[in-house]
Amino acid sequence: MFTQQFFVEGLGCASYVVGCEAMGVAAVIDPDREIQKYLDVAESRGLTITHIIETHLHADHVSGNTDLAGHTGADIYIHEASAAEYEHEPLKHDDIIELCNIRLRVMHTPGHTPESITLLISDTTRAEEPWLALTGDTLFVGDIGRPDLVGVEAARGLASNMHESLFEKILPLNDSLLIYPGHGAGSLCGKSIGAMRSTTLGYERKYNLALSPREREEFVEFATSELPEQPGSHKRIKMMNRKGPRPIGTVKSQPLTIRDAIPHFQRGAGLLDTRSKDAYLQAHIPGSVHLEADNQLSNRIGFVFPPDAPLILLLSNPSEYEQVVYSLARVGYDNVVGYLSESLAIWEAMGLPITAGDIQDVEPVELHRILQNCTDRDCPRVVDVREPWEYRQGHVPGAVLIPLGQLSSRISELDPERPVAVICASGNRSQSAAALLGQKGFKTVYNVSGGTGAWQYSGLELEYQ
Repeated sequence: MFTQQFFVEGLGCASYVVGCEAMGVAAVIDPDREIQKYLDVAESRGLTITHIIETHLHADHVSGNTDLAGHTGADIYIHEASAAEYEHEPLKHDDIIELCNIRLRVMHTPGHTPESITLLISDTTRAEEPWLALTGDTLFVGDIGRPDLVGVEAARGLASNMHESLFEKILPLNDSLLIYPGHGAGSLCGKSIGAMRSTTLGYERKYNLALSPREREEFVEFATSELPEQPGSHKRIKMMNRKGPRPIGTVKSQPLTIRDAIPHFQRGAGLLDTRSKDAYLQAHIPGSVHLEADNQLSNRIGFVFPPDAPLILLLSNPSEYEQVVYSLARVGYDNVVGYLSESLAIWEAMGLPITAGDIQDVEPVELHRILQNCTDRDCPRVVDVREPWEYRQGHVPGAVLIPLGQLSSRISELDPERPVAVICASGNRSQSAAALLGQKGFKTVYNVSGGTGAWQYSGLELEYQ
């Protein structure tokens, strides 16, 4: 048996190739849209991809299933409760998929979603007993799948289903069972997923807080409380995955001169500046949104641009174009027009505006000094963009709570003429908030470096309410 895990940093998505090298056949489980890696590993191991299996309809990333099927001719398999609209083979509980001597048994484990499955995988040349389990978004390292991504109103019912899936289906299995989950650290599909990318059932039984013995109602309360913000664009991503994602094929470089780009801007295209923060602060185009081309780009884009917006990129280097396009495509942002091939110096030489200083990093001690010495409208409005349960655990005195996922719809509550200081737990979410406020024309935006953690570490007091 051959297995290989692929992991997307930032989104925390895991996908797998499971194959039988004796017969040269393989299945890909939960593929993302960058499908070349699956084709490459299959070719290198002499495998033909014959099956594409989804553990559920994903809400945080767009699947590469239809693209991979188009390249390989493989059938797509997903549980019958998914209501998937693309051509597929429906799965039921206890169905068996055979890859010569490799057996994949379907265990229906609803909870994260109604259609969620776990794949129990046996190498029958060694034993009939399952050797490993691909648990999708049911069981993670140190966590379980959140039950609210198909709607808050359904969350309690799904949490009740999750109790049955965990305690009556998965936990009775052998402690030696290897667990390979569908997500790892960085994903918003759980509360606090561990950094390790695999585990054993015995270890999780002993140390995973979510698997502590609980009556069903107590478990439901646990599973539905203190959840992180939902992934940006999750409803649209879910819809795309139900309908069948549009294959994106090979990403080709699309350079645009400034003169080529201007008509797109006039028709409403957005400018996404993915250069370093220092480069952006030094000089940038007014109205552009800054999100660095790092592994958090996929998580952040949904908070600053609508998913159907045409986008033009400003890159540090043209070689980053493919990486950025895939980062956007993973979360359903398919409308990238191209990238600016000419510099800001040429932009300015053409008489077009350049600005700087509207977004600034500020250390907690410096923000505290500003707050102590300002008056009236010169005082920054401190906006905490964490979740309510985080805010209740302590926040900057006087800070108003506007979770990042709500900031776009509640932006009218803030005065663009007054300085705004955005803060989160560590400085990551607040960077996205600062980018949105800068794009909306706020004159002075402070991003608090290190967030509330750094504020408290600096010896500054927090308020509790």
